[in-house]
Amino acid sequence: MPTVRIEKLVFGGQGLARVSAQKASVPDKSGQVVFVWNALPGEEVEIEYLSNKKDYAEAVATRVIISSPDRIQPREGHFLSSSPWQMMTWEAENSWKQKIAAETYGRQGGLILDPGEPAIEFDSAGQYGYRNKLEYSFTALADGTISLAFFERGQKQRTPVTESLLAEPVINEVSAAILAWINRQQIPLRSLKSLIVRSNHRGQAIAALFIKDQLVFPDYPAPNEKLVGFQLYYSTHKSPASVPTKILQSAGENHLVTELLGTKLKFGLTSFFQVNIPVFENALRDMAAFIGPHEPLIDYYSGVGAISLPLARNRADTKLIDNNEEAIQYAKENITLNRLPHCQARCLPAEKIPELISSDGVVVLDPPRAGLHEKIIRRLAAVRPPRLVYLSCNLSTQARDINLLSDSYKVVHLKLYNFFPRTPHIEGLCVLDRLRSD
Repeated sequence: MPTVRIEKLVFGGQGLARVSAQKASVPDKSGQVVFVWNALPGEEVEIEYLSNKKDYAEAVATRVIISSPDRIQPREGHFLSSSPWQMMTWEAENSWKQKIAAETYGRQGGLILDPGEPAIEFDSAGQYGYRNKLEYSFTALADGTISLAFFERGQKQRTPVTESLLAEPVINEVSAAILAWINRQQIPLRSLKSLIVRSNHRGQAIAALFIKDQLVFPDYPAPNEKLVGFQLYYSTHKSPASVPTKILQSAGENHLVTELLGTKLKFGLTSFFQVNIPVFENALRDMAAFIGPHEPLIDYYSGVGAISLPLARNRADTKLIDNNEEAIQYAKENITLNRLPHCQARCLPAEKIPELISSDGVVVLDPPRAGLHEKIIRRLAAVRPPRLVYLSCNLSTQARDINLLSDSYKVVHLKLYNFFPRTPHIEGLCVLDRLRSD
């Protein structure tokens, strides 16, 4: 097995190493960059390759020869599949997220930050048990029974799991109950696609099982005080794992209700909704400090309204835009539920309706990982609203967009949120103010 020394952690979560001339098994691989899972800066590790590209390789450390003082024993055997940063201290995790963010904003956003910036918000008590949504695959055990599973990091093989320490406890309870039902019904592995379980931070969950055959069973998981709704979907083998083709069975609720800053919000199984409620509420408070209570607000990529509706109580005009039909339907229900008649929700891709952006209102942006569409960038630069409040789950595309807007806007606030403890994922909030035109 080749060995490498880890230089640093990089965006994405792996350790960066370079194959030395002495250790290169193939001469032309000398100096090749290798991105290594389960590795920390300063460590010398023995690796197993997961993929080998022309310009770089990906690998996993199978043995640590020289260990970092930041290394700790991971709490789960399957940690690489679900939370690959379990093997470092909490202090190291937050420090590296901060360093990686600063490097990303500098390299791709053109921002020059002081040491220790941007600040990072985290909940030390919430390192585990915070996730309100999990998606499982399945595998068969040696005795023929079915087990829940996660895909192994960078591979197609599945690792059996009994629970996830990242999940809210009710998710583990509900998942175990549904798995027991699957084994009682003796559903063959070839028929099983995926299981999604979602919770609401109130001890309730809904679940959906996706199968590749239109099967009928003598009984189904019954709703109770914890599992408040269950759906069984047929999903053709031609579609991705959790895309429904036809509903086969439904019992109980198909949505959950939670509360953010005193605002009740309904959301469904596939609607986008923030995973870590306590930290997200802190982000909402920070956003509120930059949005006046009365000025017009347009919320692009709004989902069910988790950002704009808690901030809309005394606002005269709030518009929500999202291309997900389920999310917008719940957004409309949430507007009614919270008696917010001045709010409007429309189901359209953001790039299909950039003309809603005006020069007199605040624009909230929370796009998917791909970042802002070029039509939105062009409209913002042309119309120049006074302030943009931009929350992102992908700092790389957020930094790119900040750079694209730099001729029209300046960054006045930048902060990180550790929504996903014990993983490499990090979210960033950037507030941009319009530059003076004189």
